[in-house]
Amino acid sequence: MRSVIVLSLLLLNINHVISAPKGVTASLKAKWSMTPFLLETSEFIGEDGNEKFWQFVDTVKELTVYKHGESVRSYYNLIIKKAGQFLTDLQVNLLKFALALRSYSPAVHASQQIAKDEPPPEACPAFVSIHGQHSCSTKDIKKLLKAAAGRPKPYLYKNDHTYPGVNKTDVPVVILYAEIGTKKFTSFHKALSEKAEKGTLTYVLRHFVANPKPQKMLLSGYGVELAIKSTEYKAVDDTEVKDSKTVINVEDDDNDEVQGFFFGTLKKSHPELQEHLVELRKHLLESTNDMAPLKVWEMQDLSFQAASRIMSAPKFDALKLMRDLSQNFPSKARSLTRVAVKQEMRKEIEENQKHLSETIGVHPGDGELFINGLHIDLDIHNPFSILDILKSEAKVLEGLHNLGIKGEHQDKLLRLPVNAVDDSYALDIRHPAIMWINDIENDLMYRSWPTGVQELLRATFPGVIRQIRRNFFNLVLFLDPLQEESGELMKLAELFYKHKIPLRIGFVFVVNTKDEIDGFSDAGVGFYRLLNYIADEYDLPQALMSVVSLYSKVDVGETLSADTITAYLKRKFPKANSERILGVESEYDDKRKDGALFYKKSGLGALPLALFNGVPLSPDEMDPEELETVILQRIMDTTTAFQRAVFMGQLSEGSDVVDYLMEQANVVPRMNPLILSSDRKYLDLTATPVADDWEDTYMFSYVDTRDKTAVIAKRMKYFTNSDEDGMTPVTLWVIGDFQKVSGRKLLLNALKHLKASPGVRVGVIDNPSEKPYDDNTVLYRAIWASLLTQKNKAAAEFVHKLLKEESSQLLQQGTKMKDLLMQGMDMDAFEKKFNTLEVDFIHTQQLFCQDVLKLNPGQRAVISNGRILGPFEEQEEFTVEDFHLLEKITLSGSAEKVKARVKQMGMKPKHASDLVMKVDALLTAAPKGEVRRDVHFIKDTHSVLHLSPRENEVFYDVVAIVDPLTREAQKISSLLTVLSQVVNVRLQVFMNCRAKLSEMPLKSFYRFVLEPDVIFLANDTVSPGPVARFMELPETPLLTLNMITPESWMVQAVRSPYDLDNIHLQEVNRVVAAEFELEHLLLEGHCFDLSTGQPPRGLQFTLGMSRDPLMYDTIVMANLGYFQLKANPGAWILRLREGRSEEIYQILTHDGTDSPADAGDVIVVLNSFHSKIIKVRVQKKADKIGEDLLSEASESKGIWESIARRSYSSPGSRLQYYACLEHI
Repeated sequence: MRSVIVLSLLLLNINHVISAPKGVTASLKAKWSMTPFLLETSEFIGEDGNEKFWQFVDTVKELTVYKHGESVRSYYNLIIKKAGQFLTDLQVNLLKFALALRSYSPAVHASQQIAKDEPPPEACPAFVSIHGQHSCSTKDIKKLLKAAAGRPKPYLYKNDHTYPGVNKTDVPVVILYAEIGTKKFTSFHKALSEKAEKGTLTYVLRHFVANPKPQKMLLSGYGVELAIKSTEYKAVDDTEVKDSKTVINVEDDDNDEVQGFFFGTLKKSHPELQEHLVELRKHLLESTNDMAPLKVWEMQDLSFQAASRIMSAPKFDALKLMRDLSQNFPSKARSLTRVAVKQEMRKEIEENQKHLSETIGVHPGDGELFINGLHIDLDIHNPFSILDILKSEAKVLEGLHNLGIKGEHQDKLLRLPVNAVDDSYALDIRHPAIMWINDIENDLMYRSWPTGVQELLRATFPGVIRQIRRNFFNLVLFLDPLQEESGELMKLAELFYKHKIPLRIGFVFVVNTKDEIDGFSDAGVGFYRLLNYIADEYDLPQALMSVVSLYSKVDVGETLSADTITAYLKRKFPKANSERILGVESEYDDKRKDGALFYKKSGLGALPLALFNGVPLSPDEMDPEELETVILQRIMDTTTAFQRAVFMGQLSEGSDVVDYLMEQANVVPRMNPLILSSDRKYLDLTATPVADDWEDTYMFSYVDTRDKTAVIAKRMKYFTNSDEDGMTPVTLWVIGDFQKVSGRKLLLNALKHLKASPGVRVGVIDNPSEKPYDDNTVLYRAIWASLLTQKNKAAAEFVHKLLKEESSQLLQQGTKMKDLLMQGMDMDAFEKKFNTLEVDFIHTQQLFCQDVLKLNPGQRAVISNGRILGPFEEQEEFTVEDFHLLEKITLSGSAEKVKARVKQMGMKPKHASDLVMKVDALLTAAPKGEVRRDVHFIKDTHSVLHLSPRENEVFYDVVAIVDPLTREAQKISSLLTVLSQVVNVRLQVFMNCRAKLSEMPLKSFYRFVLEPDVIFLANDTVSPGPVARFMELPETPLLTLNMITPESWMVQAVRSPYDLDNIHLQEVNRVVAAEFELEHLLLEGHCFDLSTGQPPRGLQFTLGMSRDPLMYDTIVMANLGYFQLKANPGAWILRLREGRSEEIYQILTHDGTDSPADAGDVIVVLNSFHSKIIKVRVQKKADKIGEDLLSEASESKGIWESIARRSYSSPGSRLQYYACLEHI
């Protein structure tokens, strides 16, 4: 009753004349027209896989017919409902957020721009482009296809949507430009998809809206600041301003608390006092907007006082209060000075700050955000990149949730350190087949060098190679003596040795491995025996020098011959017995086969090749003219890694350097590009099958790929090497046609590996070349019958016998399966199962291979913990050594760590092994980012705001560390408010307050423009978009409006009736409405001259499209070769500007672009709001080496030119240079 009286008294004192609200609004429009939600939705779904994209397209192919009969809101809900058929609930929420952000609008508009560059035919709602010829009718497709072969194929971009048909490379490419959901699209789609499925064309879809809406959409994801301007040097625009007609809904901020009153609640309780409450709120705001300066002693505790106010608010209002206090701080500051701070809170904050400083390096006042342990740097990340992180994390979170992993176990698995794929694997060089010609640690010629590893840390001149008596640097050359390059490479090795470069040099000679062979007829064998003879008589270094002189007798273009070797032996060693050295019974034939066997087992590529510290050099680096520079550069680069190891204590005086190198994680026993490739494909094993009946092939054919995989995983039986059911961290699925020799050999090698490895289990999937029936599946049905009826060991031994060629021949000759059974088997159970086993499940497995693994009938593959390797080529062999390597790589990824975590769950071994396989596939398939951090607080009662997630749902673990009165708080408070509406979060916000403030912590009002979903108006039409609103601002200060947008956005004010640098609300009657436009998205890059390694100062680039090549231009800066180009969504061509740039330079390679690295035309596709940064490497043309870009006449470069010339002079010059430097 008392509160009603107080309210009435207050209302009596208020003037009832309702004045128009004053304030400032800012909005940001895109340069391009509004893009349809349906097309943006298709792009969102397309990121989840090409298959889903086309399934969605088929579902909505005529959806636009509902557009005219329904309200905009109803049509939007229909799109979301259709998308929900292919997305989880979490993904649907992320889709709504993406549509609110218009995150996929640039991708849609990029296609529109590409279509415009075609250009589209007149009055065409949809059209096809067939090798440059266009048509608006499906009737013309057949005619255009006939003549297409004579015209060049169109360029396809990385993000193009290609129909999943047969997709042969030798068929015409048809690009459809159409709007999904329209009738015209449907007719084209039907015709083209049928032909694509038959393999007669490649069908590509690009978005094209024939009549885009003229209305431009408002964007979000940016901040707007109203900074309070110092008026010491006042410069105000005194232009008379007309009233703005912008109407703002002042009720938007009714939920904010004003001097203890919650006006949203009051208006609901007293609707009859609506107008009076508006006036009361305005009056209270004006009384609190006291901008009088605070005393220094009043400022000291402001941060703690704000935190106290936030922590004392109801939990679900605390984030909004934090947003209100930080974003409106100048007008809230005085009210905060009256807030009392509890001592317990202050003490707890200080304890947590000490802990955070020691663990993650966060100091008082810092603002940090972590999502599932991933650090979100707010200086780099924006809502668009945070959406990408949320999408990426959703796959892992939902996968773990679907596998039944929740709570503490989920946190631990999520934070497991998954090793990133290494792109520089090394081969173990501790092999007896390597002939080392020197040993830095033991040879007398290096005895004057210091031996301590600490010498690496001694300061030297830049570019000096440290001479330390340790085998830090090791070069192994694999050579065939008969190849022309071998002589040049051996000559280079001799130069390294002569100039005392600290490089241990070894050779592996790959020669004929026949038992009895004559060195007089086989030059390779003769060379090897001669080398051994000289080494035996003298030493290996002398032998090397001798064979280098031997190669000098070989003419250019010729190869080493047996006659040359014989003649050399007679001339240099006239007393030697040639027959004893080179003949069939040679005494110098020791270990001849070892080199070839080591080379074969290593899995290395074509000869000649080199390993530097075990890492193979690329074929380009093996050019003898380049190898010298490459090795010296590798020595420099590796020195840095050794220095770090010594400094960190990983490498000590007592360490064997070679052992240290060979015990690194990237060292493997064998090189197999298929296994070691960084381009890896994984099965999605997280689904739970609706039905696991794989005998029903018809039903199986209709489920999606995830469910097909789930059925196979659930029904799979395994070979293990023990009768005890233990947990195995590596699960192999061997796929092949086991009626063929190649299929049987693959499984046999897997079982041989299984025998030697207790941590592996092997499953089998049949991919028959023909339709399966009883007669052509005898062997495979026997394999499955043994798996279903026999103990582990007996099954493995029986199948091992069955796979041998003699068993296959016996079966072909008519031998009965029961005659091949072995002792120890349960023969009755086997025969019963074998005779009753139907072939339907084999047909299901064949469908799995075809639909999910994309294998042709009969093709082979191996799957290791969900990672797909294959298909193998017909003659490609996957050996026992390859299986051993595959196990090592799988374990080193995350399998070993996942096994340790799963073991703690106390599951049955079979289920535990399945879970390890599925979790390992999920974690290793996820993109590798930075290490997840475990952020926790010592105490969290008084200083940490907690929001619990909804139970039994996937949730994100979000931790924010923030001082409530900082710019970070202004941004984080809005971000967390929206984030908690978009996804289910477990939120912790730590008040990271600063003590003893001496000045105002914030001197601006701020709004972060972000919405969780698309906003609709009361009449069900979509709102133009989000706007930054500043209402009830104090009228006395002078304000400056700043747009704080992502770095790559070029924003420009296009309409405002007022000077935005000098906003003085006392002088305006209504709202100051500022309209901005996103003029351009910036394309940034770095450019270097490959010859000099320096930026080509003054080089000019142009950016345009095929029909308008010069739309924008730029110049390369001398500072880091930086350049910047204005662009917008679309496909752009980057060229050197006509004139001196094009005359003198040529583009050699480029990274981060959308065309092949060596393509002449550099194509860059801008299809998102993210920054796009490219790298371009150029080189002067051969006839323009001496010309200077910035001067018309070429000039002599004096001493620098001579040094540059010297660097490209004869081999050995750089070695002399380094040797000289060492003695300075």
